[in-house]
Amino acid sequence: MAGHVVVVGAGMAGLRAAEQLRAAGWDRAITVVGAEEHLPYNRPPLSKELLAGRIGRGGVAEAHAATEFRRRKSVEDVTWRLGTPVARAALGSRRLTLADGTDLTYDGLVVATGLRPRRAVIPGPEFGRHVLRTLDDALALRERLAPGRSVAVVGGGFIGCEVAATARLAGCDVTVVEPCHEPMERSLGPELGRVLRQHHEDQGVRFVTGRIVSELLSDGPCERVAAAVLDDGTLVPADLVVESVGSRPNVEWLQGNGLDLHDGVLCDNQLRVEGLPGVVAVGDVARFPNPRYDDVPRRVEHWCVPNDTAKRAATTLASHLGVRPQDDSPFTPLPSFWSDQYGVRVQSYGAPALGARCVLLDGGLDHPRALTGGVAMAYYSDRQMVGVVLVGIPASEHRRYRELLNGGLAPAAAA
Repeated sequence: MAGHVVVVGAGMAGLRAAEQLRAAGWDRAITVVGAEEHLPYNRPPLSKELLAGRIGRGGVAEAHAATEFRRRKSVEDVTWRLGTPVARAALGSRRLTLADGTDLTYDGLVVATGLRPRRAVIPGPEFGRHVLRTLDDALALRERLAPGRSVAVVGGGFIGCEVAATARLAGCDVTVVEPCHEPMERSLGPELGRVLRQHHEDQGVRFVTGRIVSELLSDGPCERVAAAVLDDGTLVPADLVVESVGSRPNVEWLQGNGLDLHDGVLCDNQLRVEGLPGVVAVGDVARFPNPRYDDVPRRVEHWCVPNDTAKRAATTLASHLGVRPQDDSPFTPLPSFWSDQYGVRVQSYGAPALGARCVLLDGGLDHPRALTGGVAMAYYSDRQMVGVVLVGIPASEHRRYRELLNGGLAPAAAA
């Protein structure tokens, strides 16, 4: 089909890419191909409102209606091919083969296939093990959360802690097993991780840190999960296990094209896939350098990334297709994410994980006063402020912290 752009991936990144292509002036055919059967929906509620049953109580259709993104009128003519992923790509001939054997040709390609949960390598029964990434994952887990049930959460990152909070509020007996010394330590550092662990413990969640799960035990002939055995022999009762141990980029369909796929899809700063004409990547599958920090290509798994990358990638692709000039200015997005845990908002700006040290800007770390008064923590690489995390800080005050972050250098007292 002449004048045809194919977007592979029908999540938020794929939707935003299609919308931004229209905004960039592309008025010809767009086809969006997705592995899930659902039109694009919002994922943050999956571990909170949807999992808790506050929305989407009536099943899949109602859950999707409660989380579905409103699509702009500009993409009403886009063709959606859902429930059939792309099996392989031949970039040299600009041809895609879907899992059902259908071939699609394209003039422009957008890689927007996102992530899937990494599965923990743990021997033992499979029934009762859950991950949380999709609408169907959330509904399957919600069916099993009930008062008195024992839940072991493997991994104390943000998703793991959000699930722990939701399960605890549902009346479950919750234990989080985390190999670091504190939950969320990789993203927030040990100081804030400790404050938030104490916040969870106040709600009745137990944490076992510095340990990993080595085996799952069954309840006998039914082969359902009954307990988790840790590497020191500790036994953790578990009617169900939620694995939250990271993600893997969905890039297998691109194999055989000579691309660097070791951690997502390698792109330049304009989101071109290894300089290939007519191929761009968006969302958390894209590994690109951000001159705001350095020249190292990285993936960013934050909610804001689909919006930011889609806008620049659409401009790059539309330029290749001849409908607008190329924007050669540096692409320097400011990553941001948030997490709600028992009514406390954790808001991050920038890239705290790149910081070698952190400095308390406002508030204190004494629990529980830290959460009632709010905490602001800055993260530095040498003298450059690379991130700031706000816990319990009102949204009306966020702007001044973003401005401080955009200023870049540490204040004299923190040098």
